[in-house]
Amino acid sequence: MNTSKKRKEEVKWFAVYTRPKTEKKVEERLSAAGFDTFLPLQTVEKKWSDRKKRMKVPLINSYVFVKSTCKNLGQIYSIPGVINILKYLGNYAIVKDSEIENLRILSTNSHFKTTIRSTPVHVVKGAKVTVTEGPFKGLYGVYQDKAGKNKVIIVMETLGSCVEVTLPLKCLQTV
Repeated sequence: MNTSKKRKEEVKWFAVYTRPKTEKKVEERLSAAGFDTFLPLQTVEKKWSDRKKRMKVPLINSYVFVKSTCKNLGQIYSIPGVINILKYLGNYAIVKDSEIENLRILSTNSHFKTTIRSTPVHVVKGAKVTVTEGPFKGLYGVYQDKAGKNKVIIVMETLGSCVEVTLPLKCLQTV
């Protein structure tokens, strides 16, 4: 008699690649199918010849994030609009919780006004930093000084991409 218990498979985040411009519909369909989903959105201003309109668009085009077990990922392929699930070396690529948290912070704070601080703060280019105040508090990334502006580069290793945020130095702390 085998007395060992079956280990419950861990739930992790995965990146689902979608058809262009179908991210919102795919996210709705995945949610309706019972998956825990996340679609990071940003507010942008679209301009036409006769008007301007503020719209919410995906922060990362053609990607929706799903929290699931590897065993249940096969069900995702039957959702209309899904092309594939991101893989690395033949296995499903796991998106780190810290990357999802960074995306949550970025998507909930699409507008940030900078303030000037008279006391200089020194941060070395390329240093790992965290944002300590303001709406991006908790964001983690790499510091860059580009064209006289203080930028935090948020690297999405799993997707091989990055997001750039301009912030005042007073909001940054080296890690």
